[in-house]
Amino acid sequence: MIDSNTYYDCIIVGGGIAGLQAALQLGRYSAHRVLVIDAGVGRSTLCQNYGNLLGFPDGVSGEELRDIGRQQSEPLGIEFHADRILEAQKKDDHFLLKGAEGESYRARTLLLATGLIDRFPRLPGLRETLGFSVYVCPDCDGYEIEGRRTVVMGSGEAGAQMALILTPRTDQLLYINHEGKPFKPETMQRLQEHGIEYIEAAVQSVSHGSGGMLESVQLENGQSIAAERGFIAFGGNHVNSELAEQLGVETLHNHHIETNPRSKMTNIENVWVAGDLAAHSEQANIAMGEGAQAAIWIHKTLSKLKSPAVVRSGK
Repeated sequence: MIDSNTYYDCIIVGGGIAGLQAALQLGRYSAHRVLVIDAGVGRSTLCQNYGNLLGFPDGVSGEELRDIGRQQSEPLGIEFHADRILEAQKKDDHFLLKGAEGESYRARTLLLATGLIDRFPRLPGLRETLGFSVYVCPDCDGYEIEGRRTVVMGSGEAGAQMALILTPRTDQLLYINHEGKPFKPETMQRLQEHGIEYIEAAVQSVSHGSGGMLESVQLENGQSIAAERGFIAFGGNHVNSELAEQLGVETLHNHHIETNPRSKMTNIENVWVAGDLAAHSEQANIAMGEGAQAAIWIHKTLSKLKSPAVVRSGK
């Protein structure tokens, strides 16, 4: 149970890849009391295989990375607590956070690593393939579809653009417009010019073999489409920027946040952002780098305070 009168040097909201790397970095200074508050769900809990991370030639799941990060951080004194933070306020000398069950948390500095939520239909069989043979990021995993029969399951313009981005990787592309949303006529022309097949129909389920390897996609009209690899691109991903906005952090039109390129601090003093909440290429390795960089500057800031934050009582 967290004591609501405890003042932390830093609270990290979000226990994904960015938040954990920041926690590890801060813990190695052995000078700060740090709390990671995590809701337990996010992009890293969905990806079952990151294939482009140094040190993991066979890939590693998001859940395994999260477990490793926690195991590395806890012996350094990093505290963890499960909660979903709903409110954030700036007080005179600290930040006040409130969770879904009414708990309160206080800290001198704040790192928001709340990420985003991918929008896609929860089709039978789809989740089991994510990271193994169905992907979301062409920069991370375009390599995986080289020369293979690949189906893009998406919606409107977002799905069509994903198919076009993938054309240098394979000439065996099919775009299934699952939601039937219209897109630009010129985009349709480009699909045709690149020889990309197009079907406007709802997907019913995804079939896969052992190891989450895609085998076929079943449509609601009864058609079965054989495929070796897949991408999803439905657009409308939800960026978890609500807490940042409550604190007055400036957001872009798409709700991502631009930070100081050196320190990763936002326009609000002592509020940092790292990971997919930030405006950057959405890759796990970049999230790690941002988490570490933010932590370095959080440490610099805390070191300049006249009285390091300690456990104390009072409002």
